Amino acid sequence: MSTVSGATVFAERALLPGGWAENVAVTIGADGRILAVDRDTAATGQTVGILLPAPGNLHSHAFQRAMAGMSERRGSEPRDSFWTWRQIMFRFLDALRPEDVEAIAAFVQMEMLEAGYAAVGEFHYLHHQPGGAPYNNLAELSERIIGAAADTGIGLTHLPVHYQYGGCDRRPLAQGQIRFGNDTERFQKLHELAGQALKALPEDAVIGVAPHSLRAVDHDGLQSAVALAGANPLHMHLAEQIPEVEEVQAAWGQRPVEWLLAHHEVRDNWCLIHCTQMSPAETEGLARTGAVAGLCPITESSLGDGIFDGVNYLGAGGRFGVGSDSNIRIALSEELRTLEYSQRLRDTCRASVATKEHSTGRVLFDGAVAGGAQALGRKSGAIEEGRYADLLALDCTAIDLEGREGDEILDAWIFAGDDRMVTEVWSAGRHVVSGGNHVKGEAIRAKYRATMASLRNRL
Repeated sequence: MSTVSGATVFAERALLPGGWAENVAVTIGADGRILAVDRDTAATGQTVGILLPAPGNLHSHAFQRAMAGMSERRGSEPRDSFWTWRQIMFRFLDALRPEDVEAIAAFVQMEMLEAGYAAVGEFHYLHHQPGGAPYNNLAELSERIIGAAADTGIGLTHLPVHYQYGGCDRRPLAQGQIRFGNDTERFQKLHELAGQALKALPEDAVIGVAPHSLRAVDHDGLQSAVALAGANPLHMHLAEQIPEVEEVQAAWGQRPVEWLLAHHEVRDNWCLIHCTQMSPAETEGLARTGAVAGLCPITESSLGDGIFDGVNYLGAGGRFGVGSDSNIRIALSEELRTLEYSQRLRDTCRASVATKEHSTGRVLFDGAVAGGAQALGRKSGAIEEGRYADLLALDCTAIDLEGREGDEILDAWIFAGDDRMVTEVWSAGRHVVSGGNHVKGEAIRAKYRATMASLRNRL
């Protein structure tokens, strides 16, 4: 799945940094970067109807894809919630073996590519064997994620997760969490080994770090993770659930976002995931940092997390991207649609994030592309010379796209269509989706089917 030097993609219409353009030829170099973007030129190379920069999926827990459809029954508690769902997740992951993790990751990465994502930030916290003992190779499961990326061709930002405690009171990890845990010294070694393994991938792969949450790390653990990240991506769950906010406030003396902004220099390499439970002051404060809010609207809806205050956050200049998180459904257009519809339901309005210059779909898409690239530490985010060729093509013959021009193309895709409109995807110049299907789709699906059959027998 190598990049062909000098390969050219010709688009009848393309969304460039300066806006929509016609008859655009994009030339891709052997390193996966865009060598040239020529407008108003003759057709050459592979021709597509509509060419867009492909966003990155900034937040994924790959193994949870295999749980999709398993958590829709009422549990033993009077009211089902994120916390009861989490107990199902803990029981499920006890059955996972390294080969399962790789097969599941490859399948979900394939689905992401077919949905239009060119890259993924894998928030990887499954590190050890059932029972908590490390594998002989401390980075065994990180290498499985990396192996899946080598197979699928997705751009990978690997984010090993530091997870120390079961809560703010520093209680030991429960049985379901014990495969996640490390002290700071062992985590640093795991991170080092994962970074070495990542060198087997093309040069667009990135290593980051992810202190799991203010519930799961102490002050020193968080500081260590910040130092370990340096200028590379740092991702963390933050202010997802009301009980989480209450626990942090009781233990740390402030609400999660409030505490973080007061005690750390949150910068543009940070990505704070969810943030669905913020006060207005926290919303504006986070927007001013230049960090990315990592939003996962489908998962946040599934788990009842709450509604991110997108209107005021964007109004304050905040940056955002989207991720598939629990991977219950991989659907790029639906993530953006759900984000907008949540604002409309809360505020009883329409076109909530649209501006005088751009439509709702354009604002959402531009934000997800730019924010995803920033959060993943990935030199992409636009069809522009020097950037990685992360590209997606839409089927211009789709009924809902016929006759559409300019931003209406994005509005029709996001609000009237779905990801079946995605026909071609390139990740750093690697042509990974053709005709709507991943180039290795048949083999990846067969392996996933076999893995799921085996898993069902073990659950």
